[in-house]
Amino acid sequence: MASAVTPPPQAVTAPRRRRTGATPRRLPYLLIAPAGLLMLGFIAYPVISVFYYSLQHYNPTKPWRNGFAGLDNFTRIFTDDPRFWGTLTFSLKWVFVEVTLQLLFGLALALIVNQTFVGRALGRALVFSPWAVSGVLTSAIWVLLYNSQTGISRYLADLGLGTYGTSWLSDTSTVFPAAIVADLWRGVPFFAILILADLQSVPKDLYEAAEVDGAGRVRQFVHITLPHIRDAIVLSTLLRAVWEFNNVDLLYTLTGGGPAGETTTLPLYIAHTSVDAHNFGYASALTTVAFVILLFCSMVYLRLSKFGGDAP
Repeated sequence: MASAVTPPPQAVTAPRRRRTGATPRRLPYLLIAPAGLLMLGFIAYPVISVFYYSLQHYNPTKPWRNGFAGLDNFTRIFTDDPRFWGTLTFSLKWVFVEVTLQLLFGLALALIVNQTFVGRALGRALVFSPWAVSGVLTSAIWVLLYNSQTGISRYLADLGLGTYGTSWLSDTSTVFPAAIVADLWRGVPFFAILILADLQSVPKDLYEAAEVDGAGRVRQFVHITLPHIRDAIVLSTLLRAVWEFNNVDLLYTLTGGGPAGETTTLPLYIAHTSVDAHNFGYASALTTVAFVILLFCSMVYLRLSKFGGDAP
């Protein structure tokens, strides 16, 4: 009787080795899976809820009117709500002015604190400190500064540069610049931090070679600095544009959307519609439209800016 042929050791151990080798490759994904699922739950549930309520008539104070609305809320937004277009226009104006000014001032500050000078560490700390202040606290600081009795306007009036009792936040001609300055104080350090971090990675040899070739500071900035920090500028402007579009805390505390609705952004209008008017169905539809606008603009911006590609 022929005896059973014993397979070589390699044939038995090879599959086992392959299974053992696959575990380390999957281990990182297994470790982050609980946190990933938790984050997905916190993000997915609110998004799905907003999409669901956008198709509903939902007002807790008028339960007899609640029910399926279909596309009625969206039809009302685009055909029968002039406040939507007004708040959207102001939101775009607010984002453009704020992001442009914050980028320019942030870039200038980053270039300054990137230089070597006495007290640079202290200078960097002072430049970056406003970013650590919360939005509500920032608003409270600037409300006190703009107070007509004890704020800046009072001291300017003492110097003969204005009239007593002037409230910049109550005047339609001054409320927008006043709100812009308040948000600049907090937003500029964000750009300065990100751009400075990217400036640290620019090779010094490039500047030395450019100086040998006779290139001045302007040409060095255009041909060396800007190409190296391009991705940082694109990313920071995109993030800040999204945050400024969704800005509620500062404008709500400073002006409440006034005077006469002059500083009401679309997110602030959504907050008033949901929290004050309790019309959560219509507010959800407004939120869905705002989400689609931000998503579309972000995709177009990233495509046009060629984010992550080779610098031109």
